[in-house]
Amino acid sequence: MNALSEQILSELRHLLSEMSDGGSVGPSVYDTARALQFDGNVTGRHDAYAWLIAQQQADGGWGSADFPLFRHAPTWAALLALQRADPLPDAADAADAAQAAIRFLERQPDPYAHSVPEDAPIGAELILPQLCNEAASLLGGLAFPRHPALLPLRQARLVKLGDVATLPSGHPLLHSWEAWGTLPATACPDDDGSIGISPAATAAWRAHAMTQGNTPQVGRADGYLQAASRATRSGIEGVVPNVWPINVFEPCWSLYTLHLAGLFAHPAFAEAVQVIIAQLDARLGARGLGPALHFAADADDTAVALCVLRLAGRDPAVDALRHFATGELFVTFPGERNASVSTNIHALHALRILGKPAAGTSAYVEANRNPHGLWDNEKWHVSWLYPTAHAIAALAQGKPQWRDERALAALLQAQRDDGGWGAGRASTFEETAYALFAFHVIDGTEEPAGRRRIAQAVARALKWMLARHAAHASPQTPLWIGKELYCPTRVVHVAELAGLWLALRWGRHVSAEGAGAGP
Repeated sequence: MNALSEQILSELRHLLSEMSDGGSVGPSVYDTARALQFDGNVTGRHDAYAWLIAQQQADGGWGSADFPLFRHAPTWAALLALQRADPLPDAADAADAAQAAIRFLERQPDPYAHSVPEDAPIGAELILPQLCNEAASLLGGLAFPRHPALLPLRQARLVKLGDVATLPSGHPLLHSWEAWGTLPATACPDDDGSIGISPAATAAWRAHAMTQGNTPQVGRADGYLQAASRATRSGIEGVVPNVWPINVFEPCWSLYTLHLAGLFAHPAFAEAVQVIIAQLDARLGARGLGPALHFAADADDTAVALCVLRLAGRDPAVDALRHFATGELFVTFPGERNASVSTNIHALHALRILGKPAAGTSAYVEANRNPHGLWDNEKWHVSWLYPTAHAIAALAQGKPQWRDERALAALLQAQRDDGGWGAGRASTFEETAYALFAFHVIDGTEEPAGRRRIAQAVARALKWMLARHAAHASPQTPLWIGKELYCPTRVVHVAELAGLWLALRWGRHVSAEGAGAGP
């Protein structure tokens, strides 16, 4: 076990030291399909088309059947891309996949028939009606879902966009440019060459700019798309991620995760953490931070950055977070459709770490539990275990006697027979790690009987994790909410390894935050 603990620490240190390449994100069906659709070189993208077809599920759709709300965008996009696959050698496979996709979409209930779910994918109000319109013009009057509840939201967005000649680089609406943009002048590639840190938006903008002979700018977009493709580690040119770069989000969340596991101050990471903290400190301005250097600031990334900076002994100004306050709550981006529970959880954590008043934010977080005492109405992550672990850490911050019997009972009850946790049909390593982070906080103030129950649950989880752990294995399960579900692979792998390390060291009762050892 000691050898494995040291191996985990070494791998975590390596992951932290890699976080200067823009970030690692798993491949996206939606963005790959949109990029293929906008790319004039169909025959040069044979491998990417083959990859796209290989991702189709047995029922004809794309995306996990466990989370049907997030399947429409990738399935629509894949279907549209496959309409251009005639020149390929395996065009028959593409045609079969397209027919299966049509049958899938015709069978699917429309989740936007009457209202818009709180956890709808990013840009759904712009993207899904646009995909429907494109499919209608290509495929005729098939009985597809039409998403009527999204139409007034789309129209309202388009009216506002009609009054804007050019959006500033990094504006949040540029992330969905492929769903509304037609004039290249409405956007300009950022310093990385992207339109809104989105491969789909960048590919669409590039296609429109090509018609106007905008060669230098097109070349920058090409360079971005190639770099984004490399970030997927798929080895297939043209397969791209859902979002990239994530050169703020990735290090911020990774350090925050180390804190949740009691590993933030571990001496094994001192040098790597120091480098990341120095970068964040230099980058944090009065308006906060966004997920990437050249994207708009948001409350979520700003709050987590404030947390990790304070944990590292810096004294960041809370004013960067107050910029996103609306009363006692915080919006992720100004003008967002609905508030994010996890953004407010992170804001609460930052305020408490910084010693600032947070009564209203705390009340909001408490009020957003479900009847079991857990948090399950989150818009940035599909699993209830993610906001629950983070909420427990935030609520316990600075409260030595804090206890939560309801959450403990619900977490114990939710453990599967195999020893893991998961919001879908199977346990996942990532979600099991979140459960362990929650137990790490709760265990510190529990009665002996409660601590015994936690230890038993952790022992079962450890057995499950050990049976599935492989050194340097890349996470595969997309649980983070973007335009579809996606996987920020390094962020997730840090969580998985930190959770396994925590489980391995559970029997030791020395605080890692102060002494660099296990709990």
